[in-house]
Amino acid sequence: MQLLSKSTLAPSERPVKILQFGNGNFLRGFTDWMIEKSNQANIFDGDIHIVQVHSKSANNPMKDQDCLFHVIEKGLKKGELVQESTLVTCVAGITNVFEEYEEYLKLGENPDLRFVVSNTTEAGIVFDQTDSSLDSISKTFPGKLTALLYHRFTTFHGDASKGLIFLPCELIEGNGEALKECIQKYISFWKLPTEFSDWIDWKNTFCNTLVDRIVPGFPKGSIEEIQEKIGYKDDMAVMVEPYHFWAIEDTGTVKEEFPLDKAGLNVKFVDNLAPFRTQKVRILNGGHTAMVPYGYLKGLRTVREAVENPEIGSFLKEAIYNEIIPTLDMPKEELEQFANDVLERFANPFIVHELKSIALNSISKFKVRVLPSILAYYELKKEWPEKLILSFAALLVFYKGNYNGVETPVNDNPTLMDEFNSAWALGSTQETVVKLLSERTYWGEDLRGYEGLVEGVSRAVDNLLIS
Repeated sequence: MQLLSKSTLAPSERPVKILQFGNGNFLRGFTDWMIEKSNQANIFDGDIHIVQVHSKSANNPMKDQDCLFHVIEKGLKKGELVQESTLVTCVAGITNVFEEYEEYLKLGENPDLRFVVSNTTEAGIVFDQTDSSLDSISKTFPGKLTALLYHRFTTFHGDASKGLIFLPCELIEGNGEALKECIQKYISFWKLPTEFSDWIDWKNTFCNTLVDRIVPGFPKGSIEEIQEKIGYKDDMAVMVEPYHFWAIEDTGTVKEEFPLDKAGLNVKFVDNLAPFRTQKVRILNGGHTAMVPYGYLKGLRTVREAVENPEIGSFLKEAIYNEIIPTLDMPKEELEQFANDVLERFANPFIVHELKSIALNSISKFKVRVLPSILAYYELKKEWPEKLILSFAALLVFYKGNYNGVETPVNDNPTLMDEFNSAWALGSTQETVVKLLSERTYWGEDLRGYEGLVEGVSRAVDNLLIS
């Protein structure tokens, strides 16, 4: 079968406007796919150059097929089964920092460059004081980026028009602000000119962003069928779910230069990301975390099984629509549409998402994703939310380690697990719940002070244990 090649496909050539740090499945199935769609819609006339910042060697499969690859959408969209393939042609090239450092710096000389996109993992946006000099390759992504930006600054003699727009996709709060802070730390540490620091501050735009899309990656189980359909061998194909969302904090100018929303993509330019982050954490992540222990105790093993199960599916819907959404400060219609999308995503027949994998470190997840909804509901209604209290009880029972003779796959900090074992060795359910709810290290506060909470969770635990 023929390998993908620009000599045979002859894609359009466009100016390289985006420098992309990272060549993983997510960016290729998210940002690159969006740019391809926007180019096709004549909304954005620009290509991408990818920079490898972690791997010590070049990505030969990408080079072998001229940076062409397919994004395969599989899943449900508005109740309909979607299986679509998009050939991504907008990646103009790829450079490895470690093998081609001088070539990497020269990327900053491109006068058409306007955007920087990154996904270097949550631990990628950091400052390392062992990076002692600008003259050596930095250990961190912000350090490598600072070197390129300084090269750009000196090449164009501080030209204000050559500043860039930064759209980091790392899953940390305030990712744009964090990236800018690290760059400024390197500027100070390396004693670079004040004029360069001012240029970064005033002539570049660092946007906080929030991204959302499940990207399973290379479709190993179905690649032969896919390649037969597309007619090419593609070793870099990436599978994604149909749903995608990109929220970008914008003062008003970024939207004009990066109008991806006009291509029909789910991209929002907003004044404040906080409500969208809370929506995602409480509904999507919170729905996952609330459902997992209860679904597992009921004998289910995957997200899809749980959603399609009459009892657990109903439990999840009631928890989201009746107990989580009322506590959120966003238009109800938007929240319900997001919830509809979440449930559809959970039911994706092409993604096997095991409950035990989501159960990793469930206590810390519950603290951030579910407990705030429980407490907000109580403050609002002056009563405890039935379904979320049941999920709390199921979590405690799950951490007991076994349920009706079946071992539960608890995977957490060993010290915490020992503490749970000790609590479950106490004489009664009430004593166990009192002990666990008093642990500030789990929940951030002693939960015994909330009237009726211990009693409500204890009753739900007893009901689970006798069922």
